[in-house]
Amino acid sequence: MKPQFIAGLADGQVVSSLFLVREKEIRTSLRSGKSWLELNLADRSGSIPAKMWDNFEALAKTFDCDDVVRVRGRVKVYNGQKELTLEQIVPTVDSDYDLADFLPHTKHDVEQLYASLEAAVAGMKNPWLRQLLSSIVGDPDIVPRLKRAPAAMTMHHAYLGGLLEHVVSLVGLAAAVSAHYPELDADLLLTGVVLHDIGKLEELRYVRGIDYSDQGRLLGHIMLGVHLFREKCRQIQGFPRPLAVLVEHLIVSHHGTFEFGSPSLPQIPEAVMLHFIDDMDSKMAGMRATLDAASADDSEGNWTDRSPSLRRALLRAARYLAIPGAPGAPAAGTRKE
Repeated sequence: MKPQFIAGLADGQVVSSLFLVREKEIRTSLRSGKSWLELNLADRSGSIPAKMWDNFEALAKTFDCDDVVRVRGRVKVYNGQKELTLEQIVPTVDSDYDLADFLPHTKHDVEQLYASLEAAVAGMKNPWLRQLLSSIVGDPDIVPRLKRAPAAMTMHHAYLGGLLEHVVSLVGLAAAVSAHYPELDADLLLTGVVLHDIGKLEELRYVRGIDYSDQGRLLGHIMLGVHLFREKCRQIQGFPRPLAVLVEHLIVSHHGTFEFGSPSLPQIPEAVMLHFIDDMDSKMAGMRATLDAASADDSEGNWTDRSPSLRRALLRAARYLAIPGAPGAPAAGTRKE
């Protein structure tokens, strides 16, 4: 069992544990000419930058990104963020660790999530859209990847099973907003929910870590998703061309603005709604992850560390209100100012 996890590390703490190497680079200061080894280390609870200042040149050749290494060092806070100053790095072999300690995973049952998705698709009334989505969620090449893929590198649902968790959450939101706004085409919106991020199956690599694939870097998940959709659409004889155009529009416009990477702005009600529920679910996931990390850290104070994805710190409301028995709240009479 891995003895220390990143989420529980505190300023000044001595660390001796195993971590997955996400990033590795030797950097040199232009001002002083001094070089150092810069790493980003990870486990299932999060990631942390790490630096080794001395005697690293030969050592850096003994391991690569996506390797698990044993390190010894100390935590310090720099510019408000925790980082590790390393004294020792030791390569490991597969038998030294359990890979599950290093890859964050959805807390939900993946098989139950998938069953929910299949049930939603089976309940669609539009036969063309039902056949389209069935060909995707039932594809034996797609199923294992959709059960494992993360939804992002860092922004939201950035863990194994995160994409499926995100999609199923949106399925519930889509059903709710379709009931509230009957002018929406519920089946068209559901199709956008299932397909909007389907390109992330190819955009991301998620075997030993989470990273971008080569084609992911070159094309991005929107183009990759459109390509998969077109391939599936071509296999359905007689699929209406106007309907195909609307589905494609949902995929290419779901980021909402040109600034955030959408080739087109949402121009039908279902595309507008897809953008907003997608944005809402991703932001709530970011808030949940930030507050959960603060709770695991058990640090004092009413505010979390700054969340890179949300670009802000969050108020730990239960602690601020000092509600006895609430998650994260201090015991009665120990309110922290």
